[in-house]
Amino acid sequence: MTLVELMIVLTIIITVISVAVPLYQKAITRSKEAVLKQNLFTLRTLIDEYTFDKEKAPQALEDLVTEGYLRELPMDPITKKRDSWKIEMEEAMRSVDQKEPGIFDVKSGADGTALDGTKYAEW
Repeated sequence: MTLVELMIVLTIIITVISVAVPLYQKAITRSKEAVLKQNLFTLRTLIDEYTFDKEKAPQALEDLVTEGYLRELPMDPITKKRDSWKIEMEEAMRSVDQKEPGIFDVKSGADGTALDGTKYAEW
C-alpha cells in the first residue's frame, strides 16, 4: 500500500466513525428515556393500586416495596439511582384519607433535557 491509499482509508474510517458515534449516543439516550417513561408509568400505576387497596396513599415509595407491590424500587436510568425520585404529596383536603395525605405523583429527579426538548423533572 502506498501512503496515499492508507490516508484515504483512514479518512473514510474517520468519516464513518464521526457519523456513527453521535447516532449511537442518541440511541442510548432514547433507550434511557423509554425506560424512564416505563418506570414512571409503573410507579404511578402502583401508587394508584396501593391507594385503592389500602384506602390511603403510600407515605413513601418504600411502602410499595414493603407491601409487596414492587420487589425493589426501580432505578432512574438518567441519574442511575433508586433514591432520586421526586414525590408529590396529596393536598390534605383532596386525599382519600384526610388525616394522612400521601404520595400523589412521582417524577424523575434528573436534571437535564430530553431529546424532545422537555425537562426530565416534568415527566
